[in-house]
Amino acid sequence: MKWDWNAVADFMPHFWDGLLVTLQILVIGSVISFVLGLVWALLMRVPARWVTWPVGVITEFIRNTPLLVQLFFLFYVMPEWGLTFSALTTGVVGIGLHYSTYTMQVYRAGIEAVPVGQWEAATALNLPLRRTWSAVILPQAIRRVAPALGNYVIAMLKDTPILMAITVLEMLGEAQLFSREHFQFTEPLTVIGVAFIVISYLASLALRALERRLAH
Repeated sequence: MKWDWNAVADFMPHFWDGLLVTLQILVIGSVISFVLGLVWALLMRVPARWVTWPVGVITEFIRNTPLLVQLFFLFYVMPEWGLTFSALTTGVVGIGLHYSTYTMQVYRAGIEAVPVGQWEAATALNLPLRRTWSAVILPQAIRRVAPALGNYVIAMLKDTPILMAITVLEMLGEAQLFSREHFQFTEPLTVIGVAFIVISYLASLALRALERRLAH
C-alpha cells in the first residue's frame, strides 16, 4: 500500500463540504435535543397522568428503538402521509429527536438534585411558578448537568455518519462517494477518522473547561 498525498489534496474540497454538513447536523441537532429534552422533562413533572403517560410512552419508544429505524421511518414512511422533507432536514430532526430522550433523563436528574430548600425558599417568597422555574430551579439544574449534556453532543457527533443511510453527505458520505469514484479508500477514510478524533478531542477539552468553570 502506498500513501498518495495527491489523493488527499483531491479529496479535501469534498471533506470541507462534508465537514460543514456534519457541523450543521451537530449544532442544530444539539439545539433540538436540548430544547425538546427540557420540554419532555418538564411535561413528566405535570401532576396529570393524561400528560405524563403519553410522554413516557413516546420517549421510551424513541429511546429503545435504533436511530437508523427512526431515520428510515421519517425519510421513507412520513412522505406517504404527506410530510416530505429534505434528507438533511430529516436527519437533523431525527437525530435531535432521538437524543432528546436522553437529555430528558439528564434534565430530570438535575432537577431532582436541586435541594428541597430551594423550592421552599421560592414558596416562602411567594414567587409565581413560572418565576420559580426560570429563576431558581432551572439555572441550578442546568448548571449541574451541563457537562453530561456536553457528552451527548460528542455522542451525537459520532452518530452523524448514520445519516448517510438516508443520502445525507456528511464527512463519511463524502469520503465514500469520493472513494467509489476514484477507487482510493485509504486516504479519504483516514482523513475522516482523524477529523473525528480531532473534533471529539477539542469538544472534550471544552467540556473539561466548562466543568472547571462550573465548579467555581
